[in-house]
Amino acid sequence: MEFFNQLFDVFFQLDKHLGNIIEQYGALAYVVLFMIIFIETGVVFMPFLPGDSLLFAAGMMAAKYPSSLNIWLVIVLLLIAAILGDSCNYLIGRHFGTRIQQMRMFGKRMIKPEQLAQTHGFYVKYGASTIVIARFVPVVRTLAPFVGGVAAMNYSNFLKFNVLGAILWVVSLSLAGYFLGSIPLVRDNFEKVVLGIVALSVLPILWQLLKAKLSPAGQPKEIV
Repeated sequence: MEFFNQLFDVFFQLDKHLGNIIEQYGALAYVVLFMIIFIETGVVFMPFLPGDSLLFAAGMMAAKYPSSLNIWLVIVLLLIAAILGDSCNYLIGRHFGTRIQQMRMFGKRMIKPEQLAQTHGFYVKYGASTIVIARFVPVVRTLAPFVGGVAAMNYSNFLKFNVLGAILWVVSLSLAGYFLGSIPLVRDNFEKVVLGIVALSVLPILWQLLKAKLSPAGQPKEIV
């Protein structure tokens, strides 16, 4: 329980924790940001790490501490982290997917079947472009490249959508934080901003679930 309390604290007060890292360790903040984005996108068991909110917070901190964080360097590093992360997750799914899906911790599967079903639903609806759309959807963002690997999606196609999705995701949220974070209403209500980002992010999942309930089951599309 203590672990989850700390996780929620970090999640909703990312601006303060990231600010503390910058003030105490300076350039080490680049490494922390890179590793979190890489792990969140690249390790199939880590969908709970902050993604959207971290990008927004990184943009805010780059505006607040311009001598310690350069916004363009932040964007380039996090683009690399996001692209490498998805590629790593794809390779994990390609080579170890079946075994990983059966792995258990404390008697429960480490990857929930319903989460995989949601992600597969995105592929059925959107095909390969799921890799782009999933960038903006928590949990699905981490599982989509893994599922693409399990399904042996063509890697050149995967990489194309991987790069496009990373650019749209990292650039939009980082710059949003950079330009909006200086507004007092946004800066002083970061927890509410995070909740708003999460709410917007889960709308595609809710829409997909609603359509699945209202529509007859269709034939799955091939993941190319």
